[in-house]
Amino acid sequence: MTVFSAIASLLTLLVLVGVLWPLWSSSRRLFVGAVAALGIGALALYRLLGTPAAIEMPATMPAAAAPASLDEAVKQLEAELKRNPNEPEGWRLLGRSYLSLERYTEARTAFETALKLAPDDANLLVENAQARLYAAPDKQLDAQAVALLQRALAIEPQHQRARWFLGVSQRQQGQPAEAARTWEPLLAQVDGGTAATLRSQINQARAEAGLAPLPEPATPAPVATLGKPLLKVSVDIAPELKARLTGGETLFVFARQAGGPPMPVAAKRVPASSFPITLELGDGDSPMPTLKLSQVPKVELGARVSRAGDVMAKAGDLEAVMVPAEVGSAQAYSLRIQRVVE
Repeated sequence: MTVFSAIASLLTLLVLVGVLWPLWSSSRRLFVGAVAALGIGALALYRLLGTPAAIEMPATMPAAAAPASLDEAVKQLEAELKRNPNEPEGWRLLGRSYLSLERYTEARTAFETALKLAPDDANLLVENAQARLYAAPDKQLDAQAVALLQRALAIEPQHQRARWFLGVSQRQQGQPAEAARTWEPLLAQVDGGTAATLRSQINQARAEAGLAPLPEPATPAPVATLGKPLLKVSVDIAPELKARLTGGETLFVFARQAGGPPMPVAAKRVPASSFPITLELGDGDSPMPTLKLSQVPKVELGARVSRAGDVMAKAGDLEAVMVPAEVGSAQAYSLRIQRVVE
C-alpha cells in the first residue's frame, strides 16, 4: 500500500489542481513541483488507510521510485489497484487521471468501479455521469447518466454540478423549460458574477421555450469580471476554404482548459460573414456557471465554422488548429481556419 499511497498523493496534487479538471498536463514544471511536495503523502495515506500507524514504513522496505511522468504514475496506480482493488479513492483518482489524458472510455470504467465501492457518494455519481458524457460519441448525456445525476441530487439536493448537468441534459433533449426550472435554484447558491452568467443561460433556455426572461434581481449582481475581456482572438480563414462559404455559416470561437475536457470554459457564436475577425472572450462568455474563464490560468483556443450552426462539430465543418493561450494576457492570439472536419 505504500506505493499506492505515494502515487495517490502525487495524482491528487496533479489531477486536482483545477476547480473541476486538471490543467497541469502541459506543464512539466508543475509535475516536478508536485513531486517535490510528496511530503504530504503521509496525510493521504492516513486518509486512505485510516490509521496513523500505517505511516510508519519498515526499515527493510525499499523506497518506491517516484514516477517520472504522469503516464508512469498512472501505470503504477493501475498495478496497485490490481493488487488492492477495493479502494474507491484510488479508482476515483485513476478516473480523473484518465479524463485529463482524454482516455474517456477507461475513465468511465474507473468511475464505475469506484461507484460500486461507494454507491452513495454524490460526487462519484456526478463524475460517473460526466465520464459517460465525454465517452459518448455524440457527447450527449444518456439515460443512465441522467439517472446518476438524479440519484446524486436525491442524496445531496444542493449539489451544484449535478443540477447543472441535469439541466444540460434536459436542454439537449429539447426540454428548455425543464432545464430552466432545474437551473433556477442554483442562482441562490452561487456568487454574484456566476449568478449573472447563469441567469443568461436560464433566460436563453426560457426564450427557447417561449417563456419571458426572469425578472431582474432587486440588487444587481456584481459583475466585476463579466465585462472585462480576458482573451483577444483574431480569426482568419484560408482562401480556398473561404471560397466554400455561402453566407449562412456560423463561427464558433472557444477556449477550453489546457489538457482538460472538451467542454469550453468560454465561447462566442457569431455569423461567419467576414474574415479576418477579432473577438474578445471573458467571464460573460463562460457556458458553465460553476467554472469561469478567469478561474483558469491556461487554455487552448479554437475556432470552427459550422454549416448547420450546431455546437458539436460535424463532418464538413471548417476548423483551426488549437493554440495555447494564457488567460489575462495582453497578447492578441491568432487562429487560422485551414482544415475540414472529417
